[in-house]
Amino acid sequence: MAEMSPLRRRMIEDMTVRNLSPATQQSYLYAVAKFSRYFGRSPDRLGLDDIHAFQVHLVSKGISWSGLNQIVCALRFLYGVTLGQDTIPEHIPYAREPRQLPVVLSSDEVVEFLQAVSSLKARVALTTAYAAGLRVSEVCGLRANDIDSSRMVIHITRGKGGKARYVMLSPELLGILRSYWRLARPRDILFPGRDSDKPIEPWVLHSACRSAVAAAGLSKHVTVHTLRHSFATHLLENGTDIRIIQVLLGHANLSTTARYAQVSTDTIRSTASPLDRLRLEVTPPES
Repeated sequence: MAEMSPLRRRMIEDMTVRNLSPATQQSYLYAVAKFSRYFGRSPDRLGLDDIHAFQVHLVSKGISWSGLNQIVCALRFLYGVTLGQDTIPEHIPYAREPRQLPVVLSSDEVVEFLQAVSSLKARVALTTAYAAGLRVSEVCGLRANDIDSSRMVIHITRGKGGKARYVMLSPELLGILRSYWRLARPRDILFPGRDSDKPIEPWVLHSACRSAVAAAGLSKHVTVHTLRHSFATHLLENGTDIRIIQVLLGHANLSTTARYAQVSTDTIRSTASPLDRLRLEVTPPES
């Protein structure tokens, strides 16, 4: 095994001190290693022109905006924090996110999808994701004591950015979780992986989604995040205040939550046009 370079070790220490998640640390290290391999030199011997050339190369290869931005985050951290070159990060531009509306399932499609999930554990985990609007990492990280049936809330202890929050515990979901517990008998971790002391891996749930879509014959591209989109949209259509939805989803900015108004067909349909307030004749009177 090759010895770890001092730069890599220092970057790991910097990320650990700042409490970045293991997944984020792994993605940052992968991005920096990819950058270094492209030029065949250590990143501390590369500068802003090299970063720009690398971004141009990635775009020419068709990298997604999210993939490019992940690399940008890694390089901004490397140069701004680990290498202490404060002026460089602000000159590493992010890719602009394409304005696409999220895929949303109808209520009937949610039922068809969840019933098509063959594994009990995956079905209950995905049902939990929809019932509480959780990210895949939040579902995988749930522990039995996060389910507070006395207060009817679920405690999300480590959301995006390390932020904790509470979400509602649906009475229907509580019944499902109790049935699941009687059958599966999980210990501390609610949805364990093959090793009972470790949580289920996100890829297992993503794989279950693909299989369920095929089994249910759905034409939509459905991921775990689709269930979160559907949760938010269905709440909005049922009249829940968008600011409450913002808190439930753990969004820092209301503008992030507001996009669900764009896909809520019930809300759009029930909104009166200003034309409805006018007394207007557009057809000529009969002669």
